[in-house]
Amino acid sequence: MPDLTTLLAVTVIGLALALVLLWRRVSSLSARLSGLTRGEGGRSLEAVLEAHLRRVVEVDANVRALDKRTTALEVQGRKAVQRLGLVRFNPFEDTGSNQSFAMALLDEDGDGVIVSSLHTRQATRVYVRPVGGGVAEKALSDEEAEALARATSARGGLRPA
Repeated sequence: MPDLTTLLAVTVIGLALALVLLWRRVSSLSARLSGLTRGEGGRSLEAVLEAHLRRVVEVDANVRALDKRTTALEVQGRKAVQRLGLVRFNPFEDTGSNQSFAMALLDEDGDGVIVSSLHTRQATRVYVRPVGGGVAEKALSDEEAEALARATSARGGLRPA
């Protein structure tokens, strides 16, 4: 039978080898954990994950707030002037160049106004006519009707008559 001292020596050597292997394994895991928490002040992985979760919640709140603001801006944008039609003309023989104009200003829904200006040597008169859904509420002059047609057309635009 082997001597008790030899048996204990073999056991100690086996335990020492196991200790070295476990030490290397712990060092490897420690290095990997440090890699995961690098830049986070050496906090635990749980603390790092909690910090990231807080950031995700903050970003979600910011995205929701931006969504509300975007929706409000879209509603406001529909009512902004988006279509414009301009016609310049000379209503009288004695005034020279095309100083008079008719201008249609419409939003996305075709609501807005037609502004007309008649220029003479003595005065300039300005008229405003409401427009709803692309249709004027009152009878229009030829120039006003053309300005409205330009504003409601797909191409719209600023083109002299």
